[in-house]
Amino acid sequence: MTSTFHGIEVGKRGLFAQQAALSTTGHNIANAGTVGYTRQRVNMQATNPISVPGMSSYQLGTGVDVNKIERLREDYLDIQYRTENKNVGYWEAKSDTLSKIEGLLNEPSDNGLAYVMDQFWSSWEELAKNPDSASARSVVRQRGVAVAETFNYLSNSLDDIKKDLKLVISTKQSDLNSITKQIANLNDQIARLEANNYEPNDLYDQRDVLIDQLSKMVDITNVTKLDSGMVNITVAGQELVSGTNYKEIEVVYDSDTNPSYVQGVIIKEPGVQLSPDEIKTALENALDLSSGELLARIESYGTTAGGVIPDIKKSLNQFATEFVNQVNTLHQQGYYMEKKADGSISMEPATGIDFFSWNADNSLDISADIKSSLDKIAAAQEEGSGTGTSSSGNGNNAQAIAKLKNNGTITIDGTTATFSDFYRNIIGQIGIDSQEAQRMKDNSDVIVQQVENRRQSVSGVSLDEEMANMIKFQQAYNAAARMITTMDQCLDKVINGMGRVGL
Repeated sequence: MTSTFHGIEVGKRGLFAQQAALSTTGHNIANAGTVGYTRQRVNMQATNPISVPGMSSYQLGTGVDVNKIERLREDYLDIQYRTENKNVGYWEAKSDTLSKIEGLLNEPSDNGLAYVMDQFWSSWEELAKNPDSASARSVVRQRGVAVAETFNYLSNSLDDIKKDLKLVISTKQSDLNSITKQIANLNDQIARLEANNYEPNDLYDQRDVLIDQLSKMVDITNVTKLDSGMVNITVAGQELVSGTNYKEIEVVYDSDTNPSYVQGVIIKEPGVQLSPDEIKTALENALDLSSGELLARIESYGTTAGGVIPDIKKSLNQFATEFVNQVNTLHQQGYYMEKKADGSISMEPATGIDFFSWNADNSLDISADIKSSLDKIAAAQEEGSGTGTSSSGNGNNAQAIAKLKNNGTITIDGTTATFSDFYRNIIGQIGIDSQEAQRMKDNSDVIVQQVENRRQSVSGVSLDEEMANMIKFQQAYNAAARMITTMDQCLDKVINGMGRVGL
């Protein structure tokens, strides 16, 4: 027969196992709202039985032991989540940029370029009716100033958005490099603990949260788990984290052009400043990003293939250039008023007199001639073919300029349209792109949320389930304690109550 102390040992093991289960349940409850926390479960197993002398037909159980405290997590769902999360980051960043541009253009409204240009064309129509009117000429000049200022405002504001984007890209670059460094450090801590047969579940959670964050910035192609507990992370086919080692990324800009653009994203050793020749070599093996927030920011900023802001600014610049050229061409074909010393008025050809002019900084302005005198506005046309004369009451040239709104055509990249239609096409395309980006973002959000819900069904903490477990483990703990009490009473009887016959 076994010793009575055997029962105490069995009870003790039961107490320790149920206590571990209760502590783990409490840990789960405490972290029910912790982002990225994976619920844990105590795996128990029966300890090795012992053979009882003289009773070879059976073995006696020796109680229970905690095998491990495991995380309840599904690797497949992690892979699926990170695959979809990059699309959320990409379309979210793309939608953000397009929304800012839509707010800048502010169409349709009383402050947008379309309204300002309509006012400009209307002022020429009014001048055509009253070509001698100083007030009508003043309105034309002021409406011209408004058009120039609006073009300049849009151009400068697009540049400001681009500057902000560069700061955002720099911030994302720093965040990404910080994440890779933290993952490498966690790899080191995990490997040290696993080497001593510990289960660093909370460190696993911290690392998984960082990998999830990384998956939104760039497209993670592979996360390889090693026997040591560490992970290797591959981004766009290149290894970014390898055990305790990590690489940094750097967004390389072209500094020789204005405006600048992104040449590529390279990988380098931490803290190393590459020379121009080393950067050139690294660009030959640049990261070929396919999705993620970083790629969307870079595409919005501009690459060798173009970009959201560069393409829009190019279209507006082409539009402004053609608009100015056609207005100036017609204006030079007209006649302006020249007041003589005796008070009489003569009509002079406006050859060489532009209505608009470009400043040295490439901004648009009213020409110096128009600024100096309202009479320089060429509202009249030649009266009769080859006469070289006109009259002050002639407003035909003003009417011709006003008709540019619907008759003037602009051909850019093989597309021919009127000024109004061309600008509406620009606005319409931005609206379509913005709507598509928002729709794709919403779709990606739905997919990611569905995956996250499935992941939470496996890894998330259910307070109802934990409360039920807590009651179960508490009752098991009480039973184990009762077992020890019972065996203690048996020992008391054996030790203190036996061998006292006749006393």
